[in-house]
Amino acid sequence: MATIFSRIINGEIPCYKIAENDKFFAFLDINPVSKGHTLVVPKKEVNYIFTLGDEELGEMMVFAKKVAAAIEKAMPCKRIGVAVIGLEVPHAHIHLIPIVEEGDMDFKKEHVHLTNDEFLDIQKRIVEQF
Repeated sequence: MATIFSRIINGEIPCYKIAENDKFFAFLDINPVSKGHTLVVPKKEVNYIFTLGDEELGEMMVFAKKVAAAIEKAMPCKRIGVAVIGLEVPHAHIHLIPIVEEGDMDFKKEHVHLTNDEFLDIQKRIVEQF
């Protein structure tokens, strides 16, 4: 059975897409820790990021770097934090999170609640930076 991320990539579940290429896909997290929180996933279904081959892991990080640069231009922040947790969905993914301070990366704090219009605005702002 396909993971929720594969279903998003395949267009079966709607998302706020930020970017994609032949191997990777980036979209806004619908349960964000901060505005602009984006997930980067390989299109290939892999449960654990460190089971990716060295070359593919490197390519994923380069793709994530481009996405992070766009987020940083679009969202008020000091940096883009990076997290790989891998327990929430059995499909490798990288969290890119706009942060002002370290506490902004706390996944246990209350997450940001956004309307569809707010998600669309954030998506548009980030996509325009590519």
